[in-house]
Parts: sequence; structure tokens; C-alpha cells
Amino acid sequence: MKTVREIINRKAKFEYQFIQGFEAGIMLQGTEVKSLRNGDANMNDAYCLFKNGELYIRNLFIGEYSHGNVNNHETRRERKLLLKKSELTKLEKRVSEKGFTIVPYRIFFSERGYAKMEVFLAQGKKSYDKRESIKQKDIRRDLDRRLKI
Repeated sequence: MKTVREIINRKAKFEYQFIQGFEAGIMLQGTEVKSLRNGDANMNDAYCLFKNGELYIRNLFIGEYSHGNVNNHETRRERKLLLKKSELTKLEKRVSEKGFTIVPYRIFFSERGYAKMEVFLAQGKKSYDKRESIKQKDIRRDLDRRLKI
């Protein structure tokens, strides 16, 4: 059985400009944890929202565990994210402002073995910002090539 260190939403850095990061715990069922350890998850369509002052993640795909039986989990159920009260109020205040959102970026396992999610307060990039980031990436790649020669 292969163990995956982290699951990353690669599209997020291209689509959003990250402002502030938070590390949140995730309320998971047993079979979900086992599937995450196998790397069977996808964060591309996932998004965060507030309900009654609590933060939830929706549309996070965690595949069914292969050895799970009747007690296997739903693949795209709503999961609660665990943050401190002060962090939640700060995030809720900023999200209510125009143009800000909470973006799930990566899932990883802490040193103690708990599944954690890194979420960012982010602002959507404009199309010219995206072109600029592509340009910077190309410049960096060309410099690396020239330095290796």
C-alpha cells in the first residue's frame, strides 16, 4: 500500500492570489482517512462556505475505500473544517467583503497522524495577472536552463 504525503489543488495558485493561510483539521470518517492515505482524493472542484458560524468544505472528492464494507462513506459529502473561533470570525469577516473567498489548497497528514487541510483567504486573479504569472514561470524556467548549461 503506497502512502501519499499530500494532495494538492494545483489549479488554485493559478486562479487565486493567496493572502493569508490557515491550517484546519477535517472531521472525517474512518474509511475517508484510509482513502486519503492511499491518495484517492481530488480537490479540483472543492470550495469552502460558512454555515452558522462554522466552516465547511463541499465537493471534495474522497474515493470509497476498497476494503470498506456497508460502512463506507459518501464520496462528495459536506465535511466540517476545524479552526479556532478567532480564526473563524476573522475569515468570516473578510469573506463578507467583495472579492474574497476561502480556497482549499492541500490536504496533508500532521506529525501526529491527523489529516489537516491548508486553506487560504484568497482573491481571484484577473486574466492579465494570470498571463503575468505564466510569463514569470517561463522566465524562471529559461534561467534555470541557462544556469545548468
